[in-house]
Amino acid sequence: MERLDKVVLAYSGGLDTSVILKWIQKKYACEVITFTADLGQEEELEGLEEKALSTGASKAYIEDLQEEFVRDFVWPLFRAGAVYEGRYLLGTSIARPLIAKRMAEIALEEKAQAVAHGATGKGNDQIRFELTIMALEPSLRIIAPWREWDLHSRTHLLEFARQNRIPVPVTPEKLYSCDRNLLHLSFEGAELEDPWSEPGEGSYHLAVPPEKAPDEPQQITLGFERGNLVSLDGQSTGSLELVKRLNRIGGRHGIGRLDMVENRFIGMKSRGVYETPGGTIIYAAHRDLEGLCLDRETLHLRNELVPQYSRLVYNGFWFSPEREALQALMDRIQENVTGEVRLKLYKGSIYPLGRRSPNSLYNPELATFEQDQVFNQQDAAGFIRLQGLRLMSVNSLRKTKKITGQ
Repeated sequence: MERLDKVVLAYSGGLDTSVILKWIQKKYACEVITFTADLGQEEELEGLEEKALSTGASKAYIEDLQEEFVRDFVWPLFRAGAVYEGRYLLGTSIARPLIAKRMAEIALEEKAQAVAHGATGKGNDQIRFELTIMALEPSLRIIAPWREWDLHSRTHLLEFARQNRIPVPVTPEKLYSCDRNLLHLSFEGAELEDPWSEPGEGSYHLAVPPEKAPDEPQQITLGFERGNLVSLDGQSTGSLELVKRLNRIGGRHGIGRLDMVENRFIGMKSRGVYETPGGTIIYAAHRDLEGLCLDRETLHLRNELVPQYSRLVYNGFWFSPEREALQALMDRIQENVTGEVRLKLYKGSIYPLGRRSPNSLYNPELATFEQDQVFNQQDAAGFIRLQGLRLMSVNSLRKTKKITGQ
């Protein structure tokens, strides 16, 4: 096996990756460079560079990738209408390919032979990280300590940290395993491991409980061009700021909270709570505008492909040829999805109030219940009869079989 001189580690600064940093140094006797992607974790990034270096890293990268995250990952996801198992907006799933992509680039720049991550052997993230590396730079070796070491509990990790003088803050034990980025915040563990248990108060962070939301609704207007969000209440402030503003607005009204049991790619079920306030508003407005701008068969085709596209993202195949091919189709479908949607936000719910588009396919003369000059209602009789031909044929066959006793 090739000797390792350098390893680039995806680093969060928590107990797991701090222990992993030192464990790799000891096991492989090599240099470890840490990489942390700033995807909107905010206060979680404070002091990470100093902590990584003090734990033994030779270099610590912390890079702001928020603009790229929104432009090249979040917007394509929303253009495709992606939602996993009909509910989850893929907040964690969509961040992993970007983190792994940049980690591989840094490994090549630093002439490292391997990359490492802190995902466990039970989760989806190990698959997402490693499939991305295999798709973009298969020459890199992948180190996954949770599949190699004998540290199988928090107690073991804490003891390893103590023995190796890894600083671990003396704070109450963290209740949940969380993942945060610009799009969402996820919670797993603690009482959530029992599907019957109600989530605790500590699992509310980005969004208030609906009963604590304002008693007065708020109206907002979202503008889209070719399927991408471009404005809020007529103001175009850039993609990043739009998402941040909608997170604050949605969170204040208790919007975007999801509690679900999902099917992991690895083969087990897991229960998670997700807060996606801004993303939930964008998704609702985008889907509403599509009803105005997309013809029936195109919309139905796209909807049939959404589960397949969403599984590819969830399962870690962002850089696969099939996801890229589907994306090309989704983007072609979005070419006419331009316009505005007016929404009412109230106590955890989103109510579309109106929508308009220069590419609207809605014809008031056809839709009216009043007298019109463009639709001959007698045409419907022939249409219905043609649709019913096969049903009458099936009925005739059934009657024949019944008479002959077949």
